[in-house]
Amino acid sequence: MPIDFLGIQAFLAIVECGSFQLAAAQLNLSQTAVSHRMRKLEETLGVRLIARTTREVSLTDAGRALLPRARNAVQELGASCETVRKHGQNANNWLVLACLPTLASGVFIDVLRECRERWPDTPVRVFDSSIHEILELVDSRTAAFGISVMRPQATHAELDVRRIGDEPFVLLCPEGHALAGRAKVPWEDLRGEALIRISMTSGNSITIDESLGVLREQLRWRLEAQHTAMAVEMVRGGLGLTVVPLLVAAPGPGVVVVPLEAPVIARTLAVLTRRDAVPSEQEVFVRERAVALIQSRIAAV
Repeated sequence: MPIDFLGIQAFLAIVECGSFQLAAAQLNLSQTAVSHRMRKLEETLGVRLIARTTREVSLTDAGRALLPRARNAVQELGASCETVRKHGQNANNWLVLACLPTLASGVFIDVLRECRERWPDTPVRVFDSSIHEILELVDSRTAAFGISVMRPQATHAELDVRRIGDEPFVLLCPEGHALAGRAKVPWEDLRGEALIRISMTSGNSITIDESLGVLREQLRWRLEAQHTAMAVEMVRGGLGLTVVPLLVAAPGPGVVVVPLEAPVIARTLAVLTRRDAVPSEQEVFVRERAVALIQSRIAAV
């Protein structure tokens, strides 16, 4: 689904200002244009977000659910733009890479340690970002390369996308749970378990839902966290089970990792570079060491 940034901007302005008229003034648009953007967003989502009356506007249940996520997304986008702006002038002095948050601590810590041992004076900047942001960071030359999930429908002509391998999803259980001692767990055995979802809007949740088909309707997602670290702590606290990519950093004491099967669900990882890029020795080292480390850990499963 394409992201309607203009519609989300209008939605947030209406909520902040309390009326379409004031939102239009804030956005320097006509009230008709704001209404059109809002109507288009609601049509795209298939739900009403705002209840309109002659005196005021109020949020529907769907609007209240969207509001914190929309605010966070806009704030993160603004922060990313500000980071790029601040560092644009001295970008050539840094080794800059982009990767998924689930890979940042689980894979890149070891690679960056090796890089520092070889080139102690080279500053390194890591963007642990979303799939879309990684694509844009590499395409804009902000990052020398990115490691992300392969999305054939979201490629750019200027980018080279090299497949790394398929990273399976695994189950995290509290120690002592009935499933924690299994060698493998079929998905159907999760029926009846209290499950913790990691952000319904994330690419991982979408991949899992699409792969499970009708079985997804039989699972009980009782809790939701925006980030993997919070979901892991929920598991550690005995609140339920969660599903994460294999290469997430070791969850630590109190949490057991168990492979999932029937079906085995995986995401395809890839390294993104610009076709016209001339990488430095450091960039090549970090990129290829990260690729090799990912492949070795996937193969060890």
